[in-house]
Amino acid sequence: MTALLDVSELTVRFGSSQILHGVGLTVAHQGVTALLGRNGAGKTTTLKAVLGLVPRTGRIRLADEDITALPTHAIVRRGLGYAPEDRNVFASLTVTENLELAARGSGPHHYDLVYDMFPELKQRGKQRAGSLSGGQQQMVAIGRTLLNDNRLLLVDEPTKGLAPKIVTEVADVLARAAEKVPILLVEQNLALVRRIADHAVVLEQGSVVHTSAAADLLTDADLTRELLGVA
Repeated sequence: MTALLDVSELTVRFGSSQILHGVGLTVAHQGVTALLGRNGAGKTTTLKAVLGLVPRTGRIRLADEDITALPTHAIVRRGLGYAPEDRNVFASLTVTENLELAARGSGPHHYDLVYDMFPELKQRGKQRAGSLSGGQQQMVAIGRTLLNDNRLLLVDEPTKGLAPKIVTEVADVLARAAEKVPILLVEQNLALVRRIADHAVVLEQGSVVHTSAAADLLTDADLTRELLGVA
C-alpha cells in the first residue's frame, strides 16, 4: 500500500541559512509516526513545510495527489489537521467557541466524536479556554483537528511544559485520536513515544539520519543515545 503522506527532497532556507536538507519521510495510513531529534534539528520546520507555512522546495504527496504547489488553505482542505506547538487556543473565547471556529466549510462536523473522546470539553463548553489547564487546552487543540474530516494530523510537541500527570492525560488523548486518524507527531518525551508510536524518523541538523519501527529505535539504548542524546 502506498503511503498516505510521502515527502521527498524537502528543503527550507531562511535567508542564507538552510534549515532542511532534502528531508524524505513517509507516513502510513494508520498509527503514529514520531518525528524525533535534538532541539533545532528541524522538526517543527518540517511540519510547517508540509503545510506550506514556510517557503520550501521538494515534493509532498498526500495519497495520490501532489500538494506541493497548493497554498496552505487548500492543503488543509485536503484533510491535514494541525495542532501547533503552543496550542494557540483563543484564550478569551469559550471552549465551544474555539471548536466552532475550527469547523471547516459546510461539514460534516464531528462534535459527537470530539465530545465522546473528550467529555471534559463538553462539560467545560462555556468556560473560557484561557482558564483551562495546559492538558485541557491540548484537548481543545486536538479536538479542533478531529472536528473535521481530516485524513492526517500533524501534532507538534503536545506535552511541552506540562506536568507529568498531565503528560499521561495527553498520551491518552493522542492514543485515542490515533485510533481514528493517523498522526505525524513531534515529541521529546520518549516514554510517550514508546507508548504510542509505531514508526520513528530521526532528524539531525535538518537531515533524516534514521528511519525504523519506533520499538527498534527505543529498545536500543546505544542507538537512542547516539541519535537523540538521551538513554
